[in-house]
Amino acid sequence: MESRSPTPDDGARRDRLPNLFEVLSRRTYSPVDLFSFYIYMRDYQRSVDYLDFWLDVSQHMSLCRHYVRELRRSVLVSTPDLEKAGSKRSSQILDNYPLDRTSSEQGPSGYQAGTGKERMSNDQRLSAFLRHEDGSKHSPHNSEGTNLSHDNFPVPGSELPPRPSFMTTGTGSGSSPLNNNNSNDRSPQHTVARADIRASAEKILYTYLLPGSEREIILPQGILNEITNAIEKEGRDDPEVFDAAKDYVFQAMERDAFPGFLRAKALGNIVHPTMLLRLIVGLVSMFAGFWAAFVLIFLDKSRATRCWVILPFTVGVYLLAGHQYMLDPILALLGYSEYTFGSLHAIKEPFVRTLLNKRSFMCLSWIVVVDAALCCLFIFVPGTRL
Repeated sequence: MESRSPTPDDGARRDRLPNLFEVLSRRTYSPVDLFSFYIYMRDYQRSVDYLDFWLDVSQHMSLCRHYVRELRRSVLVSTPDLEKAGSKRSSQILDNYPLDRTSSEQGPSGYQAGTGKERMSNDQRLSAFLRHEDGSKHSPHNSEGTNLSHDNFPVPGSELPPRPSFMTTGTGSGSSPLNNNNSNDRSPQHTVARADIRASAEKILYTYLLPGSEREIILPQGILNEITNAIEKEGRDDPEVFDAAKDYVFQAMERDAFPGFLRAKALGNIVHPTMLLRLIVGLVSMFAGFWAAFVLIFLDKSRATRCWVILPFTVGVYLLAGHQYMLDPILALLGYSEYTFGSLHAIKEPFVRTLLNKRSFMCLSWIVVVDAALCCLFIFVPGTRL
């Protein structure tokens, strides 16, 4: 069974800014990729727990897909061809439960566009199968690990705080939800037991949802009660348990955090500490320029001497314009953006690159106009010696 993991390749054909689902699905390039959004949620929104909850639930979904995929593989291996041909409970049953998202129209809970049968998504069928599966007859035993991801971001991982794995069984060391969760690349001996899925669901519940938990997120009480009852009383661990909470978190991030993220990363290329530093240095430079200009005028210095005021005025205007636009135009034209203070990375999202280039030319035009006006005013005004 083929699977398609979301990749940034879709960005090459996107003539617009990405939406939140594309960012969370790793279909975007820097500087509007998932790693950059994680840093924004951590450093500026101070609500990274919501993003971590989304990522952990997504990883729980990947774990469930891998578990059902292994069930199908074990049935294919253990069932003879003649028996499979007449068996109603062999791999033919598991074939009715596709394991991977293949539609770009799916929403945060896996719902597809359309009505009627189209809304019965693969993820819903997967959850239905897990609810009715006894977890023992075809379950792979002797789980040796649960690390489902291996592809890291092409950016320094040291900037990301370590996040504990929500897996409690096996010998795997855990994985960051910011890694690619394509379980097709796992080695066959690293199997997933039903107990791993149960432990994953309980870890999410105890880490994010219960009152007083380690990283509690604020959700409506009705949603919390439904999830708690489903896991603790009904014994459910299928991904559909978290759908309501996942949709609520998605809408909260889309409404409260994502617009600011796009303004910061798609319309600018410098971070807040850099902007503050530019504001301070720019104001100092402008003060130095005005002070030098008035001194040279009142000392009746020649116009050639007064041309030196070009330096502080140019530096001051450039830095203050960069602070106003949240943009370093020269850096943007060179194709770089800041992830964190002093950490530069190439701008790879085509539409964002075009947008930043246009804003850079506009910003440079204003810099040239204002700088030329100030310099002409203080260079060509008649001098008077006091």
